[in-house]
Amino acid sequence: MRAARHIYSLYGLRFVSDLPLPELGAELDTEGVDDDAATVVVEQGAVPANGAGIGPQIGPFSHAARDMLWLHVPGVARYLVRDGRRITYAREPGIDDDSLRVFLLGTCIGTLLQQRGQLVLHGNAFAMGDGCALCVGPSGAGKSTLAARMMQRGHRVIADDVCPIDDRLRAVPGMARMKLWRDSADRLAIDTAPLRRIRPDLDKYDLAMGGAFQAEPLPVRAIYLLSPWNRKAFEVRALAGTAKFQALRANSYRFRFIKGMGRAADHMRQCTALAAHVPMIELHRPRDGFAIDELIDTLSEDFARRTAPA
Repeated sequence: MRAARHIYSLYGLRFVSDLPLPELGAELDTEGVDDDAATVVVEQGAVPANGAGIGPQIGPFSHAARDMLWLHVPGVARYLVRDGRRITYAREPGIDDDSLRVFLLGTCIGTLLQQRGQLVLHGNAFAMGDGCALCVGPSGAGKSTLAARMMQRGHRVIADDVCPIDDRLRAVPGMARMKLWRDSADRLAIDTAPLRRIRPDLDKYDLAMGGAFQAEPLPVRAIYLLSPWNRKAFEVRALAGTAKFQALRANSYRFRFIKGMGRAADHMRQCTALAAHVPMIELHRPRDGFAIDELIDTLSEDFARRTAPA
């Protein structure tokens, strides 16, 4: 392994990269780094121009085989994620490092964790009570806005966007930062002037969590499915039976990748175990308006009620 590398710790793994990854925090000492099972190599290299030789097409610009994913982001790069241990990228001419890292640190790392047998949900997690609450939901449901406001209200945030769950049903800490659209930042009175755009042409910003980051895993006590609707009221409804499994599957990180990589059976077992031990609640919120504090109050009251000692 070449010495001139950038080394970071994330998800209990060592990431050894030829590209600086400042989102992962401070670099580690380069001495004594071995190519063991806990090491993930990120490097520029040869990635096939066409994914057909990798395996069947599983979606736009993506092909997969057992524990292997080929991904093409037009205008940015081609990526190859293999065996839960290696991410190879082939950048397109003139592309900036920020754009390259957006997909590497999101889709590629989420996929790599799945290859390593992790259940990865598309959502965020924040400390509450003696554990944490997870929030999942479709894009635009308000997950990151909710997490940012929870942080403002004194809660520690464990993960944003990519949220792995370990075999002890704990949320595993991710990167100590979150991504916020400008309109959400404005509504939360967060000044975006000193913040970095996650891509030069995108009005979305990188926000460091600082002291609000929860650096240790916490047991998942409840999972909330954020569901915008056209009514003006908030409503909570407990999910049961197959509805819990379906919600977990729908909010798993890139489920089509899971199927394509031959991990659907493992994923089903993981979802079944989580659904059997953790309450899941559909939390309806008004689609219009910005009643973020009322949303948090509704969630907090429900969480306290469900986790109170019998």
